[in-house]
Amino acid sequence: MNMGQKLKELRMEKGVLQKDVAKAIGVTTSAYANYEQGLREPSNQILVSLCLYYGVSSDYLLGIKDEY
Repeated sequence: MNMGQKLKELRMEKGVLQKDVAKAIGVTTSAYANYEQGLREPSNQILVSLCLYYGVSSDYLLGIKDEY
């Protein structure tokens, strides 16, 4: 599973919309949608924000570990 798929799965588990996540981490909805679609990679700062928002490790999002 790639980062985009993990982000989508985490968002669905949390029951929120892309616009909600985007607002929480300080990016546009289209930027966040691009992360989920694998069209863009988040910056290190945004990666940290995603980890904090979803309560997962960067190792999980980056595919280093299978568990968060």
